[in-house]
Amino acid sequence: MSSSGVKDPYGTLGVSRDASAAEIKKAYRQLVRKNHPDANPGNKEAEERFKDINSAYQILSDPQKRAQFDQFGSVGDFAGGGSPFEGFGGSGDIFGDLFENIFGGGGRTRRDPNAPRRGSDMETQIVLTLEEAASGVKKTVTVPRWQDCEACGGTGAEPGTSPQTCPRCGGTGQVEMQQRTPFGQFVSVNTCPECNGKGQIIKTPCSRCNGKGRVKEKHKLDINMPAGVDKGTRLRMAGQGEAGINGGPPGDLFVLVNIPEHPVFKRDGVELHRRLKVAFPQMALGGQVKVSTLQGDEESLDIAAGTQPGEVFTLKGRGMPRLRGKGNGNLYVHVEVEVPGKLSEKESALLEGLATEMGLEVHSEGMFGKFKKIFGG
Repeated sequence: MSSSGVKDPYGTLGVSRDASAAEIKKAYRQLVRKNHPDANPGNKEAEERFKDINSAYQILSDPQKRAQFDQFGSVGDFAGGGSPFEGFGGSGDIFGDLFENIFGGGGRTRRDPNAPRRGSDMETQIVLTLEEAASGVKKTVTVPRWQDCEACGGTGAEPGTSPQTCPRCGGTGQVEMQQRTPFGQFVSVNTCPECNGKGQIIKTPCSRCNGKGRVKEKHKLDINMPAGVDKGTRLRMAGQGEAGINGGPPGDLFVLVNIPEHPVFKRDGVELHRRLKVAFPQMALGGQVKVSTLQGDEESLDIAAGTQPGEVFTLKGRGMPRLRGKGNGNLYVHVEVEVPGKLSEKESALLEGLATEMGLEVHSEGMFGKFKKIFGG
C-alpha cells in the first residue's frame, strides 16, 4: 500500500495509466454516484469505497501528485494529510461540479434578490341576477391589492434617499457558511441575516409604506359582463392583479361569476324552464294564457283542449343568449293544474254538479240544496 492510503488509484477508478483527465473525471463521477453514502445508507463497505474513490481522484486529478505517484508509487505530501474531501463544495472544485450535475446544484444556485418578479394573481367574485346575465351588464368591483408606493416609487426608501447595497452579502442576498464534517468540508448557502435576502438595506424607510415599497389599496375596476355569461365562468383581467416587484409585470385578476337561483326560471345552458299554473277549465276545454318571459314581456300560449298536467310547451328563442354565437335558446313552459284555494258558493255548486255528472264522490251538502240556496226556489 502506498503512503497515500490508496493501493492503486488507477485500479480504484478503473482507468488505464495513460487515461486522459476527462476519462478520469468521468470514471470518478460514475463511481461516486454508485457509492455515495446517501445512496447507500448504513453500508460501511460503500462508505470505505467512497473514501478510496475520492482519495484516488485527489491524486490523479492533480498533475503533480499523479506524476509523483507514477514515479514513486506514493504521494508523500498526501500521506496522513488532510481529509480527501478537503475543499468539498468550494468554488471551482470537482464536488461543486458534482453536486450541480448529480444533485441539481440546488444549494449553489443563486437568484438575484433584486431581479424583477411578476406580481401575484388575484381572484374575486361577482354576483349577477339571471336577468343581468341574459342582457349583459357593466359591473364595478373593488379589490384590495398591493401596488407600488407612489411616495417612494416602490424603492421603500424615504424620498430623497435610496437603498444601499448590503455590505455583508454584496447584494446577492445570500451568504456562504463553511462546515467541517467527517466527510470533509461543506459549504452551505443561506439567506443573508443582515438584509433578510433582499440584497439591499434601507437606512431611512419610506414613511408611507414603512420601507415595503408597496401599499395595499382598494382598486375599482369596471367589468363588462357579456350577455349569456353563465355561473362558474372565470374571466381573466390581464394585468389587474398585484403589482410586480422590482419593476416586474403585474399579475392577473380572475373574476368568478356567481348567479343565484331565480325564483321562477331555471337555467340549463342556453335553455330556460319555468312552471305555469293553468286553471282546470282551460286545460279541459282549451284556451289561451299569458306567459311572462325573462325579458320582462309576455307571450300568448295556446292551451289545447284536454291538456294534461306536466305537458311542456316551447317558446322558441325566449331562452338565454348564446355567449359565442347568434340567437337565443328556448323557453320551456311546464304546465300544472291550478287548484283554487277557496271557492264561492256558486263555484262550489257548479263543480259539485260536474262531479255528479262524472260520477265522482265529493264532500258536499248536496247539489239540490246548494242550487236552491244560490238560485232560489
